[in-house]
Amino acid sequence: MLFVVVGMPASGKNIARSYAESKHIPFFATGDVVREEVKRRGLEPNAENTAMVSTQLRGADGMGVTQLVLSHVKGSKSDLVFMEGIRSLQEVELIRKNVDCVVVAFVAPRKLRLERIMSRGRSDDSADAFDDRDMREIAYGASVPVALADGYILNTRSMEDAMDDLDNIVKNYV
Repeated sequence: MLFVVVGMPASGKNIARSYAESKHIPFFATGDVVREEVKRRGLEPNAENTAMVSTQLRGADGMGVTQLVLSHVKGSKSDLVFMEGIRSLQEVELIRKNVDCVVVAFVAPRKLRLERIMSRGRSDDSADAFDDRDMREIAYGASVPVALADGYILNTRSMEDAMDDLDNIVKNYV
């Protein structure tokens, strides 16, 4: 069973990574692939370069990175796997054709997401790029998988609360 984690930037999707790691569940993320490619190309890991590489890796059909990560998921020996970074209905449909999956959306208010961006200190985050990044994610189609998710986590409380909510969703499907 594959749990596909979706949500806008800083909505809390990395909580799913922490959850998976705590339970020794494989976790694959398209963003990790993008950041690795930025590094491999010797580019500065800033918002502009990360956006450029992300767009290039997605390819004309928007599925390039997803297909790559999906191949890692399918190669996993685990019965339970997490995948993060899906940004369109077409990607969800591709995944559903290949594996059984549950789409879990993390949601959080815009102001809270901006506060998180400012506090987490990633090199590809900036307050100035926040609106552009949101609009780019929406242009990719990220709002559709969120709207059509199988389960939701309103991530406005503690990390532990969000992990408990995710655990309940996993238990409902496994």
